[in-house]
Amino acid sequence: MTFGSALSLIGREALRIVLPSWCVVCRRDLPWRERVASCCGECWAALPAISVPRCSSCALPIPGTAASSPICISCSANPLPVEWCDAWGEYRAGLESVLHAFKFERHDFLDVPLAGLLEGVVRSRGDLGFDAVVPVPMSRAKLRRRGYNQAELLARALAKRLKIRCEPRLLARTVERETQSSLARAARAANVRGVFQAPPQPRGVSVLLVDDICTTGETFRACAATLLDSGAGRVCAIAVAKAT
Repeated sequence: MTFGSALSLIGREALRIVLPSWCVVCRRDLPWRERVASCCGECWAALPAISVPRCSSCALPIPGTAASSPICISCSANPLPVEWCDAWGEYRAGLESVLHAFKFERHDFLDVPLAGLLEGVVRSRGDLGFDAVVPVPMSRAKLRRRGYNQAELLARALAKRLKIRCEPRLLARTVERETQSSLARAARAANVRGVFQAPPQPRGVSVLLVDDICTTGETFRACAATLLDSGAGRVCAIAVAKAT
């Protein structure tokens, strides 16, 4: 680690300890000890984890199914080009607040505890056969405005936990279009079509795609298709939260 990187890490840890003084979920005073980054321990423990089987294509919760790899109605007609897709929790309640702070309020120090949730999902699947962890990329213009790509922070923290290389350069976003969350479901596929590029991949490389939120799965679909077209052997995808 360089001296500059060490100072950056120290600075982030100092911010994590000192700021903010309130929980990003309940907005009450944040305890000094019972906390996870900027979330109090009580709210973190109450985050809405998905406890039922998920669609193997888009991670949509499917209660009551006994199938080992269930698939939802939408994906049965048009599955994502991934071996599997998974998510830790539901995008609502406290998890929505935590991810909003992480994404839009510069609480980038939430990357490590959120990556811990993702690690648990990956290890529970028993699938660690990846050559690279790749974040869903952000356009350069949007990266300049926000200052960081939250998906890349997650991917780097997760890769470190899994002891797998993080390779953000394997996928690039070359076009900036409307934010997916602002569009109706039917318009999302067209909005991300053709916006990603990837250099030629080593034949058969196995990739784990990482993002903060999976809504319809169209972003994962476009990213996975681009990687497979460039030579990847298989692609799996994981997000912290699934919007239902």
